[in-house]
Amino acid sequence: MNPECYHIPVMLDECLAGLNIKPNGIYLDLTYGGGGHSKEIIKELSSEGHLYGFDQDLDAQAGAMVDDRFTFVRSNFRYIKNWMQYYGVERVDGILADLGVSSHHLDAGERGFSFRYDAPLDMRMNQAGKVLAKHIVTTYSEEQLADVLYYYGELKQSRRIAAAIVKARGQKDINTTGQLAELVSPLLGADREKKDLAKVFQALRIEVNGEMKVLREMLANATDLLAPGGRLVVMTYHSLEDRIVKNHIKGVDNKKQDYTDAQALIFGRAKTILKPVNKSVITASAEELARNPRSRSAKLRIAEKS
Repeated sequence: MNPECYHIPVMLDECLAGLNIKPNGIYLDLTYGGGGHSKEIIKELSSEGHLYGFDQDLDAQAGAMVDDRFTFVRSNFRYIKNWMQYYGVERVDGILADLGVSSHHLDAGERGFSFRYDAPLDMRMNQAGKVLAKHIVTTYSEEQLADVLYYYGELKQSRRIAAAIVKARGQKDINTTGQLAELVSPLLGADREKKDLAKVFQALRIEVNGEMKVLREMLANATDLLAPGGRLVVMTYHSLEDRIVKNHIKGVDNKKQDYTDAQALIFGRAKTILKPVNKSVITASAEELARNPRSRSAKLRIAEKS
């Protein structure tokens, strides 16, 4: 797979600065994709340094760079502690995660991530995964569907959409992205149709891949792996993701951040060993916004382990 099929790295300079790279350090890129961030990180490493790139996608593995200082790991990033133990690594100096779906996934029509192509309702980041978007659309109760759409897609009309899906699937199978888009589009405002349709697909993708649960596990494991003074650099594209990352850095218990408990207003305090490097969240510059529209919704948070 040609790395150029993946998105342009967002806030590349800010991510590199946030990692505070030591030439002989050990670093993890948890979302390798097309290797945009990794290829710049490795330029800063000496022969003693090492970078591990994680991605569960077969296409990412096929396009992985070859370098003695680099190891590609085809795995979900929730398992980083297990893999570092396997490689005999006790502590790392920096961890980068660029969350969200890549342009490659959106442009690979057959994967079912986008309503721009008529394809099977799949949306699995890991092609070996057992849960497909079709399963959610065809088996979830109306209430479950509404919750997924509301909390993961932030759709005010989630209950109307869920009711329409349940009614429609009783009359005809919903197997493709085109069928789902055709069903949902009339329920969306004409001025926001494409944006809200994208949110429907986003919500299903998050549920298919268990992204919120996986994110919480990754943050806990990443914090354990970091050496004192090590940096955690995380970029999000969705408000719920950003809230989980922000709360983790602050030491707030994220256990009730899933949609099933999303109405909980009080989160318990947990001991924190991270401190934010920046007082406020980092967003893309005006220059980058003009050059790379995908950076519009990106939020970057950087923390250091004490």
